[in-house]
Amino acid sequence: MSLNDPNWGRGGGNRGGGNQGPPDLDEMWRNFNRRLQDLFGKRRGGSDEPPRMPTGAQFGGGAGILIGVVVAVWLASGFYIVVEGQRGVVLTFGKFAEETNPGLRWRLPRPIQTNEIVNLAQVRSVEVGYRGNVKTKVPKESLMLTDDENIVDVQIAVQYIVKDAKDYLFNNRRPDDSVLQAAETSLREVVGKSKMDFVLNQGQRVAEDSAPLMQAILDRYKTGIQIAKVNMQNAQPPEQVQAAFDDAQKAGQDRERQKNEGEAYFNDVVPKARGVASRLLLEAEGYRSRVVATSEGDANRFRQVLTEYAKAPAVTRERIYIETMQQILSSTSKVMLDYKGSGNLLYLPLDKLMQQSGDLAVDPLAPQVTPSSPATIVPDSGPRSRETLRERERGAR
Repeated sequence: MSLNDPNWGRGGGNRGGGNQGPPDLDEMWRNFNRRLQDLFGKRRGGSDEPPRMPTGAQFGGGAGILIGVVVAVWLASGFYIVVEGQRGVVLTFGKFAEETNPGLRWRLPRPIQTNEIVNLAQVRSVEVGYRGNVKTKVPKESLMLTDDENIVDVQIAVQYIVKDAKDYLFNNRRPDDSVLQAAETSLREVVGKSKMDFVLNQGQRVAEDSAPLMQAILDRYKTGIQIAKVNMQNAQPPEQVQAAFDDAQKAGQDRERQKNEGEAYFNDVVPKARGVASRLLLEAEGYRSRVVATSEGDANRFRQVLTEYAKAPAVTRERIYIETMQQILSSTSKVMLDYKGSGNLLYLPLDKLMQQSGDLAVDPLAPQVTPSSPATIVPDSGPRSRETLRERERGAR
């Protein structure tokens, strides 16, 4: 019998009547007893015997079974599974109780205890300066001021994992927002201490330098988060000054190119000049050594000659004279001899004689041609021999 039954409070056989009396309690009890018997299979078939009121033992036995089933289902609701790479956090009346490892676990059912599952192996990420795509910029986050008072547009992606499930769940209300704010703060600090050219050309290094600062901030707030990697997505000047910056970049590249060309020319010319200078120094050293050695040799030879001259002056003078004349005549091609007391002038064509000697040495089978010269007078033998002339010359001196 339902409270929404239109015949509630009316007689069972008078459906269309207007009797507004109280509900029939006996009829309600009979309906409940019949349904209970149908539930437990105790209804006897083919019997028209009216249902009797259950005894206290019967009523207590059925209720006990029902309560037992409910209690069993309630206790079974306390089982939960923690997958590998995850951690389970058990709460007792909303307060942290314990942290469980992977496997099949059990806790007291609700509302006494509850559990939270935290994935420690999942790599989470937040985006600073953009959302979803680098073209979808967030100027409030991406525009930063450098050390040389220039504005740059910087966008990074931060990847992180959870290292402590308890701190991750209870110490911060929105951990992802904490990572975003820590990343933006750290990046602004690094960019604010760097030059604009360094940020634009060494963007990944800027991102890597900001990672330790992020980790320090997150550890200070005990977020239970570990920074895995920071990637630089984009670093460029604002769009309003992009054209002027490109011109400045081209000028800087031209400067570097000319500087490299100058260094290449320097590396080509300077070593050659140093080599020439070293060669000249070595030649000068060699010349000095040679001159000094020659002078010392001449001095030693002069002292030796002086010693020999002291022993035999005449012989030494004659040997010196012969050596000197030999040295002089070896560098001349013509010799004129004039003797005192003689009217004949002797001419020795040494150049012709030397040329003839060379021709004979080159081709000994060629016909020999004797040069004839009307002015040539060959000294004869006899009293005008070489020894006689030498003795006269000595006597004249």
